Amino acid sequence: MSANTSHPKHHKGRGALSNPSNRYIPVHSVEVAQDWAAEEESASPVTEVLPDAAKTVITRNQSPDVPFEQSINPYRGCEHGCIYCFARPTHTYLDLSPGLDFETRLFYKAGAAETLANELRKPGYRCKTLAIGTNTDPYQPIEKQYGVMRDILQVLSDFNHPVAIVTKGALIERDLDLLGDLARRQLCSVMISVTTLDNDLKRTLEPRAASPAARLRMVARLREAGVPVGVLMAPVIPMINDAEMETLLEQCRDAGADRAGYVLLRLPLEVRDLFYQWLEQHYPLRAKHVISLIQQSRGGKDYQTEFGVRQKGTGVYAQLLSKRFHLACKKLGLNERESVELDFSQFQPPPKAGDQFALF
Repeated sequence: MSANTSHPKHHKGRGALSNPSNRYIPVHSVEVAQDWAAEEESASPVTEVLPDAAKTVITRNQSPDVPFEQSINPYRGCEHGCIYCFARPTHTYLDLSPGLDFETRLFYKAGAAETLANELRKPGYRCKTLAIGTNTDPYQPIEKQYGVMRDILQVLSDFNHPVAIVTKGALIERDLDLLGDLARRQLCSVMISVTTLDNDLKRTLEPRAASPAARLRMVARLREAGVPVGVLMAPVIPMINDAEMETLLEQCRDAGADRAGYVLLRLPLEVRDLFYQWLEQHYPLRAKHVISLIQQSRGGKDYQTEFGVRQKGTGVYAQLLSKRFHLACKKLGLNERESVELDFSQFQPPPKAGDQFALF
């Protein structure tokens, strides 16, 4: 493994144990601990937030194995600190580390609502579902202060534009009024990411995300508000949370979910070293077994990049996981309909201030 620290420490409330150098920087530094006996946790790095004055907020996607063509990411970086997050390597594009920097050096899309409104008004814009939360979480803790997601939802509501949301942040409950209204117009669906029901595992795996109980409550409250809601067990990690699959799906179904999906652990680029470092720190006795199962499910490698297999993997373990998932869903009555049908026909940019209404 390559990281810029040879003696990683667990920072309370953070997922990464180190801050590996940016792969685009040719010179790497190495931090050497002065006191090898010092095992206590160091102080948690402070979160810094800066504006990101993006000229556009809609990102287009052409990957054939993801169910959306366009998305919005209100934030860069994510304070939830999920050690497995496949978005971590994107921080290198900002000359920052995918490790602790990804969790502590955050950027919000300044003026995102106005920029989005301008993009939706363009004559050539074609209405398709906008996915939010596919990269970093729109309901991470800093949303409480900056409100970028709330502003984006208001624009989408004004334009009658369909939206699909993925989150593990309890702050989504703040927006039940907007989400419920969108759902009544068949313009909204939500997937809640529920990785584990084990609080101790959650605290190290996803340190600043909502608790398992809070996520089940989110499912229930969204259902009560009339919002179509499903769950994602993402990622499934061999010998870490895979044994929970059937119980987790059952509790999510009981909370109100009618759809479910899963993703096998993905370890692209720097995520591999960060995750393996976390594994050695928190599960030293089973680390080799976990890594072996990961590689068995990835054609002998740590990760497969090919479309169609990167989400679910290959091999005996991956096939067994798929069979377990589909049998559990069938037993629980999940996924009886393939997807939520959102209504594109209502899309209509509202008049801008100063516009004249048509006389006829």
